[in-house]
Amino acid sequence: MAAWTRSSFTVFRRLLTQQHRCRCFRMQQVACLWPAQPLAVACGRGPKTLSSRSFHTGTVSGGPVIQFKLSDIGEGIMEVTVKEWYVKEGDRVSQFDSICEVQSDKASVTITSRYDGIIRKLYYEVDATALVGKPLVDIETESSSEVIQEEDVVETPAMAHEEHTHQEIKGQKTQATPAVRRLAMENNIKLSEVVGTGRDGRILKEDILSYLANQTGAILPPAPAPAPPAAAPGTPAAAPKAPPTSPKPVFTGKDVTEPLKGFHKAMVKTMTAALKIPHFGYCDEVDLSRLVALRRDLKGAAEARGVKLSYMPFFMKAASLGLLHFPILNACVDQDCQNITYKASHNIGVAMDSAQGLLVPNVKNVQLLSVFQLAQELNRLQALGAAGQLGSADLSGGTFTLSNIGSIGGTYAKPVILPPEVAIGALGKIQILPRFDAGGQVVRAHIMNVSWSADHRIIDGATMCRFSNLWKEYLENPASMVLDLK
Repeated sequence: MAAWTRSSFTVFRRLLTQQHRCRCFRMQQVACLWPAQPLAVACGRGPKTLSSRSFHTGTVSGGPVIQFKLSDIGEGIMEVTVKEWYVKEGDRVSQFDSICEVQSDKASVTITSRYDGIIRKLYYEVDATALVGKPLVDIETESSSEVIQEEDVVETPAMAHEEHTHQEIKGQKTQATPAVRRLAMENNIKLSEVVGTGRDGRILKEDILSYLANQTGAILPPAPAPAPPAAAPGTPAAAPKAPPTSPKPVFTGKDVTEPLKGFHKAMVKTMTAALKIPHFGYCDEVDLSRLVALRRDLKGAAEARGVKLSYMPFFMKAASLGLLHFPILNACVDQDCQNITYKASHNIGVAMDSAQGLLVPNVKNVQLLSVFQLAQELNRLQALGAAGQLGSADLSGGTFTLSNIGSIGGTYAKPVILPPEVAIGALGKIQILPRFDAGGQVVRAHIMNVSWSADHRIIDGATMCRFSNLWKEYLENPASMVLDLK
């Protein structure tokens, strides 16, 4: 026991001796570097001797520089147009911060950061064409943060996590705090489907909770503006204001040429492909008097549940019931028209006029939805379209299309088929016209004209006529739809 103690003491003494020698050696090195005379710095109150802290220098090394590549956004899109940068070189970004907005032929996409760091390089100017898979920005990541190099992955629209993090489809920058984004991710909610009520469209926590309370995706219509207070009986009427003077138009005399981009470029491609299809046209008129009365009875009940009920859900449901009897109208053909594919789902598109141009979002699986559920989905698509936030999932996968051109005006139209679909219908405005009833009496009737176009390579006139007659029968006698509803 004493030997072990003596040996341990000897080892401990040697360690102390080595540490003392090392300290003395370092002090000698510092003494050699120390100047013979104290350094003085000229300043307002006289010279001061620099302390030893001035000789301690350090370098802060940044983290690795990551090339943030533009991921594949699906639908075979290989290039996009950079519409707006939300950052500049030297800006610090965090995860989920918006970097830029790009626009493809299908929709607008906001690209968000995957890393915490500093923007070191922007590879494209505004309105430049960015290529999928190529670097978009260089981000110098934090040296303390763990960086994982990720390969670009093609995400389908069903991948909700990707839509919440790196690519949120929208026409303008979605504003939400990290806490709100985290709440949306935890509840599997797409921010592109939530209408923000905060300043400049910012999505608040209350908006997420309201969305969760509905559990159906229904978007409540905005509250009506309060009516101005009525003037008191004895108050004199205000003098009428003079009409405002509008400035005279100034003729600049300059022609403007700009390239086609975004949705306009997509329309060029689609309509050029549509010209190769031999169109067959068919028109008819429909008496909607009973449907008008039915909608009038159901409108109040739908609004009480937070949904605006239009005629389109009835038109779509009647078309879906007709497609069950004529599935060839819900089909598509390959490019060489050698094979035909009958689609199981009735994904009926609705042409929508928006600030970005003509958009055709579609409602998935109409054959499985009720009229009320169709109205809910249309409300959602209309709200997203008005905000410019329609995503590629809403704009792709259509199998049949209805164009409600009558909501703007007109009675008849010549709709153009959207490839690879094979049929489309255009609905005119509803007019009150005199018609003869079954007893030969002249009555008021709500008349709507419908114009159909079909791919005459696979659809003959008789098939289109029979489908139109069945669709017309459902709408003129809405009670008959009850027998076939599922």
